[in-house]
Amino acid sequence: MESDILVAGECLVDFIPDRPGPLETVEQFRRRAGGAPANVAVRLAGLGPAPLLWTRLGADPFGRYLEATLQEHGIPGDFVVADEEAKTTLAFVAHDDDADRGFTFYRERTADTRFQPRTVPDEVLEALSWVAFGGVCLTDEPAREAMLDLATRARRNDCQTFFDPNARPELWPDGFSEALELGCARASVVKATPEDLAEAGIEGSPDELLDAVLDMGPHTAILTLGSEGAVARARREAPWGPATAEHEGFDVEVVDTTGAGDAFAAGLLRGLADGRTLGETLAFGNAAAAVTTTSEGAMSASVSRESVEALLD
Repeated sequence: MESDILVAGECLVDFIPDRPGPLETVEQFRRRAGGAPANVAVRLAGLGPAPLLWTRLGADPFGRYLEATLQEHGIPGDFVVADEEAKTTLAFVAHDDDADRGFTFYRERTADTRFQPRTVPDEVLEALSWVAFGGVCLTDEPAREAMLDLATRARRNDCQTFFDPNARPELWPDGFSEALELGCARASVVKATPEDLAEAGIEGSPDELLDAVLDMGPHTAILTLGSEGAVARARREAPWGPATAEHEGFDVEVVDTTGAGDAFAAGLLRGLADGRTLGETLAFGNAAAAVTTTSEGAMSASVSRESVEALLD
């Protein structure tokens, strides 16, 4: 089956500590492939079919490692670009005793800040049903222009667009509010967390947050609430709207939360692309996220359509 979804954005190397606690106390790390859009793409490949991924890697040993990892997961290499003049982004992940994580990035002028507009041609977009992009690549030019141009052209070619703000305070000294508005204005569906919106100064109840997102342009807003599950609202113009939905999530033994939000996003994309209702899509996304947290690693944790459906039964 051909790819019906394109995911655009960063692919980087996560260094996972061998123990919880602050990074200054950690002596050993395990290397893992990561980056929210790349995680989403790999999760979509596990759910099937594999999507296209537009990413930009350094032409260095870390970039070659990431390229090989993507290939192992069945990601087509059509838009996996090697940048001869930049290095690959690195992120060191700190875990606390509750498996929550924080990031320290090494991302100064790295390859994923140097996406070039129109790398993905219109004829490719014409054959797709969904294009997904995230907020991290809106931090720097020319990547910002490239992502916004992609989303704009996708809409012109009758693609639904999916935006995950994925706020990372470490990467945004200022300007996040504007980037959030620009991304939402070009999105059909926005998936966010209360923490994402708080970074832009938007706070309130889940209903108020959903309304705030919808006011910025998308026809569907989805809000993840951690252990409390997720809620969603769609306006009349949505293919599945008007609709509201909520799902409380699943109770599983958590090992590592890294990549759970990305697995949720992949489940949402696959559910919507498959024509599920908004409520069914929330359940599918929560199941994908729950399966991911039961083992370690944003990409290395095994997630398949069968494992997700088993949790839903």
